[in-house]
Amino acid sequence: MTIKENLVKAIEILKQNKIEDSTLKARLLLAFVLNESKEYLIINSERRIDSALEEKYNNLLKKLINNVPLQYITNSQEFMGLKFYIDENVLIPRQDTETLVQEVLKIVGANIVRPKKHCTILDMCTGSGAIAISLAKNVFDAKITAVDISVEALKVAKENAKINHVKDKIEFMESDMFSKVSEKYDILVSNPPYVDEEHMKLLSKEVKKEPQIALDGGEDGLKFYKIIAAEGKKYLNNNGWVLLEIGYNQKEQVCEILSNQGYKDIVCVKDLASNDRVIICRKC
Repeated sequence: MTIKENLVKAIEILKQNKIEDSTLKARLLLAFVLNESKEYLIINSERRIDSALEEKYNNLLKKLINNVPLQYITNSQEFMGLKFYIDENVLIPRQDTETLVQEVLKIVGANIVRPKKHCTILDMCTGSGAIAISLAKNVFDAKITAVDISVEALKVAKENAKINHVKDKIEFMESDMFSKVSEKYDILVSNPPYVDEEHMKLLSKEVKKEPQIALDGGEDGLKFYKIIAAEGKKYLNNNGWVLLEIGYNQKEQVCEILSNQGYKDIVCVKDLASNDRVIICRKC
């Protein structure tokens, strides 16, 4: 069968199984199998695919039908223009989180974080390392510590630091939140687990394939914001910054948690879809 014929068949199968974005996923998966670009599929649509590659493609399609995320099949995801290795031990980086990184870069770029000295950043709940690594690539003199409780997630993060040539700029630390943190930082950034108990039950089958520890924010979804607000200020320099990703409906609750803990200059930034996405504040 040709590339075009394989795609037509795959798209139909995925649609029949109610797989979202079936056309895009079929194309991306075939490009992965052929080790070619999406554009190559269009230009060479009449190329015949040998039976071994067809068999591999069909086997991987079965994984998609079983709701395995495409990123776990291809072990790849792009974030902030960088490529990351992704597997089932880490949450898949999403475009929404780029807003969080961009807000950190604005603060650093404004030269209001400890000018004339390297900037120190603590990335709490680092997962794949997407936030820490993106910052390391864009902040020349940053000293970054990336923390996670999961040993397996840290292995992925370290691999991504190597892939993106920033392994010497990041210290990776296995720690249950702040339990092993001892230094103070200019910026604390985090995309913590924030899905509440009720919504955990309603997650799509595909999202449920991602590590629950990276999603579950406790009964009200606010467990980790409360920990960060209460303990984070111990690990911040005077007037240090806190930047947190939040769920679309958590603005008021997270702002209140931070206000009650004495943080100042609390603001919320929307993502590209105009959803409340990032809370920014400072230590008094």
